[in-house]
Amino acid sequence: MDLCRKVFDEMPVRDVVSWTGLIKGYRRLGKYDDALIAFEQMQYAGVALNAVTMVNALAACASFGALEMGVWIHECIRREGWELDVKLGTALIDMYGTCGRIEEALVVFDGMEEKNTFTWNALIKGFALAKSGEEAVWWFGRMEQERFGADEVTLVQVLCACSHSGLVDVGRQIFCSLINGKYGFLPSVKHYACMIDLLARAGCLEEAVKCLREMSYQPTKAILGSLLAAGKTHGDLPLSEFAAAKLVELEPGNSAYYVLLSNLYAEMGRWNDVEKVRVMMKERDLKKELGCSSTEREFCNQVDQLVAQ
Repeated sequence: MDLCRKVFDEMPVRDVVSWTGLIKGYRRLGKYDDALIAFEQMQYAGVALNAVTMVNALAACASFGALEMGVWIHECIRREGWELDVKLGTALIDMYGTCGRIEEALVVFDGMEEKNTFTWNALIKGFALAKSGEEAVWWFGRMEQERFGADEVTLVQVLCACSHSGLVDVGRQIFCSLINGKYGFLPSVKHYACMIDLLARAGCLEEAVKCLREMSYQPTKAILGSLLAAGKTHGDLPLSEFAAAKLVELEPGNSAYYVLLSNLYAEMGRWNDVEKVRVMMKERDLKKELGCSSTEREFCNQVDQLVAQ
């Protein structure tokens, strides 16, 4: 991207295509703040914006949580009298939903003449992020009624919504339909991660472990993080031990997981195992931390470690 920026800066004339390409490049690399800075610089340069520019800027706003900028873009679209086509409308819905303004997202959705699966996914995702699981499931049902085909992303969003709203029976039903081929594809590891998280949060630990053993994928950090947290919440320390040990296997160079495992052994009074973990860390030349906890990021399918030094 540095080379891209260098070439851009050397261009004698920069039009809407070159500016949009720069914004898109930053966005794809996850440099959302740089993408929005470039978007502002484009306006200062007096270059006219187009719909493609707006879609990329809105995507950056959604990922960066830049609600104020997203609202300004929406006002600009209204002021210019642009039609909300599928791409532009979907980008607005995603921005509002991701930034926690689901009511505004719904207004945009209702005002769109044409929608596609991505549009429905953005709306369902917004309700899921707002922890409005029942609404997310309702809109999922309406999506099916209106004969829009659900894809892999749709099922991830609706299962996540069920998980964070405790809709265990609904989640089970949707997941069983997925396994039975109703949607034309089999569950991926992300779908299993959502289902295991749903069961684990609800305290259905045996069923969560059964789901883990039945899947054909290797457990991810998200899956193991769900089991780890659920084991601690529901007093099943052996389950937490299993998850922490698997995390150590998954990332043997991550000292935070060793600390988690050591703390669990200490909580269980297994001091010999605590010492074994310490020896293992020393042999692998890993720095010992004083404390560690894990948190799950919603919809990111990953576990973060918060370590106190």
